[in-house]
Amino acid sequence: MALLHLRRTISPRNSFLFLLRSSTSFTKARTFSNTTTLFSPHLLSNSVSHKLPSATLPSFDFLKQSRRGFAKGKNKSKDDSAGGTVEFVDIGPTVKETANSQMDAAVVALSRELQKLRTGRASAGMLDHIIVETDGVKLPLNRSAVVSVMDAKTLSVNPYDPNTLKQLENAIVSSPLGLNPQRDGDRLIAAIPPLTKEHTQAMCKVVAKSCEDCRQSIRRARQKAMDTVKKAGSSFPKDDAKKLEKEIEEMTKKFVKSAEDMCNNKEKEIKTG
Repeated sequence: MALLHLRRTISPRNSFLFLLRSSTSFTKARTFSNTTTLFSPHLLSNSVSHKLPSATLPSFDFLKQSRRGFAKGKNKSKDDSAGGTVEFVDIGPTVKETANSQMDAAVVALSRELQKLRTGRASAGMLDHIIVETDGVKLPLNRSAVVSVMDAKTLSVNPYDPNTLKQLENAIVSSPLGLNPQRDGDRLIAAIPPLTKEHTQAMCKVVAKSCEDCRQSIRRARQKAMDTVKKAGSSFPKDDAKKLEKEIEEMTKKFVKSAEDMCNNKEKEIKTG
């Protein structure tokens, strides 16, 4: 009887423990089930899409697009990375103007050199390079007197100040022209003697050398212009660069021809006396 009462006493306690354990297991299972359901991709997508606007969700191709964009960024040129665009500079007018000025200066210098050479024919400019010193001041002869051609073999020198007549005479005699002027009142008369064969040959050699020096000066100006075009690089369009180089070549030929024609005429003048 006591044993039966003990079983009845234990039995309700076991039942209570069984129910307690079952309740705990059920709660854990339910919690796991809810957690699994909450993080299910399908339900997560539906849940998020239900709560948030679709525009705020990034695309699943985001990483792929970012990688592609990064790869493209590696292949960008320096110009693109610097500013995205290349600015073209029109250097044509400046280059042509500079080259033209330098080539013209070379031809003008040649003309002055050729005027210094005496020929058998009188020329008003043949005395321009002579320097006259009066009262400690040195001036070109053409600023101290008026030189005119009396005939093909005679020059007339009329000083602005008659008191400088002696200084003018000494300067002309000291020049390499080989002239011996004579006084005629307040002026000087300079007869142009005929050239000897040796003098003619020497003058022709001087003309040839002066012509070559002028050609070299013109070509140096051309080379400087070409170097400027090349240094411009990508900042100057290729088609415009080719066009500019062609124009520089034509300019060079024009000035070289002008120098050669000037020297040829001077040689003829020397030889025909």
